[in-house]
Amino acid sequence: MAGVSRLQYTTDIKLIRVMCSGRVDLEFILRAFSNGMDGVFIGGCRLNECNYVTHGNYDALNMVLLCRKIMEHIGLNPERLRIEFMTSGEGLLLTEVINDFGKKVEALGPLGKDDDIDGDELKSKLEEVRKLVPYIKIVKREKLASRLENEEEYDGLFTREEIDELFRDVVSYYIDPDKCTACGICFRQCPVDAIEGAKKQIHVIDQGKCIKCGTCLEVCPPRFSAVKEISGEPVPPPIPEEKRTIIKKSEKRAVGNA
Repeated sequence: MAGVSRLQYTTDIKLIRVMCSGRVDLEFILRAFSNGMDGVFIGGCRLNECNYVTHGNYDALNMVLLCRKIMEHIGLNPERLRIEFMTSGEGLLLTEVINDFGKKVEALGPLGKDDDIDGDELKSKLEEVRKLVPYIKIVKREKLASRLENEEEYDGLFTREEIDELFRDVVSYYIDPDKCTACGICFRQCPVDAIEGAKKQIHVIDQGKCIKCGTCLEVCPPRFSAVKEISGEPVPPPIPEEKRTIIKKSEKRAVGNA
């Protein structure tokens, strides 16, 4: 259960209405803040009382706990994000909780004000994190699948040091020009079209578009092993476009014998 509401305070709060709170993705929350929302509230069914066998409310809880730590990392007050669990029949409780959250967000003021962070800087940081959402979900998939039974466990699921390390050690992917055969598999499988290439042309990853999902590494045939995972060091510059044409050994010999 999740709802949509606009509160009549000096700030606006928007919520996302979906069938299940478990469908509220990390990207949705970051996008809301990136679009200038001062607060985000998620309402879900009570834990262990999910209407679906998926128990997506646990997924929503873990995602919120992760997002709050990410917000701390980039300098955004985590109190701007809240999740509560209740039944669809608890309308009075929903009103009480949303009013309480609205007053808290109103006290915090417009996004970035109490966080002491410039609007352009905050938007830039949020955009950078949004690009890494697929990577973050892969790296933290085990914890995101946890089922916490006690609220005492919430704060310890993700630590500040853990999140700092997550962003410090972000991996990048690079195609070794000496091993690329232009088979086109990674080019076709990349979900965001971040790989440039053509027939008989060495493929290159556009680091600005890459979302660090690792798909290229997974699909690159082992006999080539052209895709490399890089962490803790800069990615080599892309090979110049005029040098990307692949010339087979037989073609080289034919040229040499001519």
